[in-house]
Amino acid sequence: MTEKVEFDTNDSDRVGSEVTFKVEISDSTMAIVGSDMKFKRIDSGNPGKLHGAWLIAGRVRDGQKQLRNTDRPRKTMKILSGTRFQWIAYNTETKQFMGTGGGTYTTINGEYVENIEFFSRDDSKAGLSLKFNYELLNNEW
Repeated sequence: MTEKVEFDTNDSDRVGSEVTFKVEISDSTMAIVGSDMKFKRIDSGNPGKLHGAWLIAGRVRDGQKQLRNTDRPRKTMKILSGTRFQWIAYNTETKQFMGTGGGTYTTINGEYVENIEFFSRDDSKAGLSLKFNYELLNNEW
């Protein structure tokens, strides 16, 4: 597996580098060979209709679509499994990690609901639920 490092909270000097390593994958785990790192599958990607890694490219506010160029160095990515989400904000040019948050989510009848469990920049956000309507069109939501 080859990873292009876009952010590293422990060592920003790694940002921009490519790292190749071997992995062992089973139905429930992924381990990096030669390392103590082992990851356990938390779900199968179901039922979340939005599972995957998404670069945030815009939003809809007051019915108006506002787009952001994802080629710029400042990025926000949201990673969703079937039941959990985590977002990360980072800058590939300055190698700065800006924050993260996450928790559980559902996608039912066109409504996306996040239940925030942690938020690195503001602990008061934990426990909040955010709801909005979503639509998945041409691999964008």
